[in-house]
Amino acid sequence: MFSLEIWIAGVMLISLIIYMLTGGADFGGGVWDLFATGPRAKTQRNLITNALAPIWEANHVWLIVIVVLLFVAFPVAFATIGTALHIPLTLMLIGIVLRGTAFVFRTYDDQSDKTHLRWSRVFAIASIITPIMLGVTLGAVASGTIHVDIESGTVDTDFFSSWFAPFPFAIGFFTLTLCALLAAVYLTLETDNSELQEDFRVRAIIAAVSVGATAGISFLLSAKGAPSIRQGLGNSVWSIPFHILTGAVAVCAIWSIWRRYFQIARVLVPIQVVLIIFGWGLAQFPYIVAPNLTFSNTAAPDSVLRPVLIVVIIGGIILAPAFWYLYAVFKGASRTR
Repeated sequence: MFSLEIWIAGVMLISLIIYMLTGGADFGGGVWDLFATGPRAKTQRNLITNALAPIWEANHVWLIVIVVLLFVAFPVAFATIGTALHIPLTLMLIGIVLRGTAFVFRTYDDQSDKTHLRWSRVFAIASIITPIMLGVTLGAVASGTIHVDIESGTVDTDFFSSWFAPFPFAIGFFTLTLCALLAAVYLTLETDNSELQEDFRVRAIIAAVSVGATAGISFLLSAKGAPSIRQGLGNSVWSIPFHILTGAVAVCAIWSIWRRYFQIARVLVPIQVVLIIFGWGLAQFPYIVAPNLTFSNTAAPDSVLRPVLIVVIIGGIILAPAFWYLYAVFKGASRTR
């Protein structure tokens, strides 16, 4: 029987997975908005806009769930992360705000080409900065360079060295490539136009190769950048079968994209992302902030965790059907020709 803090940690991990599969794909849409080229550049941007418009605000619910649960259930970890990593976190939040603002103003501001392009640039650049900073934060949390005195709560940090390093930035760009891959694959099924599908098929192949490259770089850098993660991914009983499974799914995903089996790719690529994030969670467990903050020694009392878990369960019962209905209404038949 798992303890209460492990159940809540599991909810946080699931929320992160869902956020990557939904909000992460939105960020990836911004990447391809920046790199929209050729005679169909405007059509590509319109496709991205039509795909994101009905749902992008709702997808941030999962990030809010993570932040609230971290604050309530693991207050010491929340304070530590917020102190040591406030710079990348602030940049991430600025990116989220600028991205949403630019997306709205691009739609409702003056529709001249100059104005539209200006807001498109802000939207795209913010969409790139945000997932990079999210990955940098996760990489820094796993790196083992953030130290805190648990009794006093004092964080030993210079505010830069824990995140401004090769490994966190490798994870940042790895996160960005995952977002770009998700977006490209999703967008192939947002249109019936074969030329647009081919545009995003090529982008999906580029992103898939980039995911493999950044994953390899991240793993190499983890030897010094995140020893506990390297230990978990390299020497655990589950690690070799897990790597084989993840690699097989990735290869099959690339094959399905190459052969234009877009429906299959849209299933395999999210599975690949789920496996990557789940593997990271397993490798970092039991640490919430390596090397000395675990889920157990930072958890709030059971008198706090128990009602939190009850509220999460009730909220999930309400939220899951609401999201299903949202996607059914706005995504069920929204295909661009």
